[in-house]
Amino acid sequence: MGIQKFEDLIAWQRAQDFTVLIYKHFKELSDFGFKNQICRAAISISNNIAEGFDRSSNPDFRRFLYFSLASNSEVKSMLYLAHRLEYINESDKHAMLNYSNEIGKILNGLINSITPKKP
Repeated sequence: MGIQKFEDLIAWQRAQDFTVLIYKHFKELSDFGFKNQICRAAISISNNIAEGFDRSSNPDFRRFLYFSLASNSEVKSMLYLAHRLEYINESDKHAMLNYSNEIGKILNGLINSITPKKP
C-alpha cells in the first residue's frame, strides 16, 4: 500500500519537530539576519520533503530530498557558527546537531529506498 501523504513520512515529521526546536531556541535572538536565515533553512527541510512527495515521479521526489539534505546541512553549518558567536552553548549545539544528523540519516535512507538499483 505504501505511504499516501507526506505527513506520514518520518522524515517530514522529524524535520517539522526540528524546525519548532530551532524557532523556539532562537526566538529571542536579537541578530535578526542570523535568526531569519537559520529559521528559513530549517523550514526548507520539511517543505522540500512535502513538495517533492507530491511530484509525479521518484526522480523528482529524490531531487527535492537532496534539497532537504542541503537545507539540513545549512542549518548544521549555522549551528556551528551560532556556537562560535555564543548564541548557543556547547550542550545545545550538540543536541541540535544530533537532531540534524538523525534527519540526515532518515533522508539518506529515504533517498536510497527510491533510487533504482543498478544491476
